[in-house]
Amino acid sequence: MEYSYLGKSGLKVSRLCLGTMNFGPETEEKDAFKIMDAALDAGINFFDTANVYGHDRKGWTEEIIGRWFQQGGGRREKVVLATKVYGDMKNENDGPNAGSGLSAYKIRRHLDASLQRLQTDHIELYQMHHVDRNVSWDELWGVFESVVDRGQVDYIGSSNFAGWHIAVAQAEAKARRFLGLVSEQHLYNLNERSAELEVLPAAQELGLGVIPWSPLAGGLLGRNALAGTGSRSARAKEKVEQNRAKLEQFAALSRELGEKEDVIALAWVLSHPAVTAPIIGPRTLEQLEDALRVPEVKLTDDVLAKLNEIFPGPGKPAPEAYAW
Repeated sequence: MEYSYLGKSGLKVSRLCLGTMNFGPETEEKDAFKIMDAALDAGINFFDTANVYGHDRKGWTEEIIGRWFQQGGGRREKVVLATKVYGDMKNENDGPNAGSGLSAYKIRRHLDASLQRLQTDHIELYQMHHVDRNVSWDELWGVFESVVDRGQVDYIGSSNFAGWHIAVAQAEAKARRFLGLVSEQHLYNLNERSAELEVLPAAQELGLGVIPWSPLAGGLLGRNALAGTGSRSARAKEKVEQNRAKLEQFAALSRELGEKEDVIALAWVLSHPAVTAPIIGPRTLEQLEDALRVPEVKLTDDVLAKLNEIFPGPGKPAPEAYAW
């Protein structure tokens, strides 16, 4: 496994991040335990979750991870743990402050609840799951400074931020002499490249490591997409039909390279200099094992050019993409 510093921090993380969103609703606890053990054995030390994961039973995924930690064997000590705050935790009795958001009140309460579910006393990376336009950066950095000072959190990250949100956040943090954001978790894959306009350049300039979510576009870029044996939802099938021409070219290129589509798609994401680690969300051990080879796959300039032809991006960063 390869490792990289997370943004401007001194924290080293694996170049693959284990996503846990499926744990509970899609993957039984015993199988989730096996996947986490196998990931750790393979050198993946970066695990990502969120307080809302668990579908209708929000918090379920964090509870599973907490019980896995309690098995001991150095599991907790070996993991760089990332979770998130923002979503509506309907079971946390927030009264009139219920709903989604990032108030200081909500962050303190929901951090304590996450720590309890995860059965740990600290979280390495605490991420804002979304922007809250009703909360000032004075309030946000104030509460984040306090949880860092208390030792409950080591670093702060963002998710689903625009480039200008990142710029404002970092400027406000600098004014307070606070480290600020060290990462941005963002939608980025071969078929959705809008992050290249402003988010990726902003992250590189301002010292954030990018953690792409949905690097396989919800299975669209997986090996089973054209065969129809992956996701069976009507929406997924519609997306396949909308992108069939591109997917057929992608499948042909993958065969030419002797690799599966998902391996190529992940290797492409990982090749961007702004990217620290894409999130892989295996439901089974087999899916995890396939993903473990990705850091070893180095795409040549010719292959990158062919992928760019099949899945064209914005071409240039902002503002050149829409100006002279």
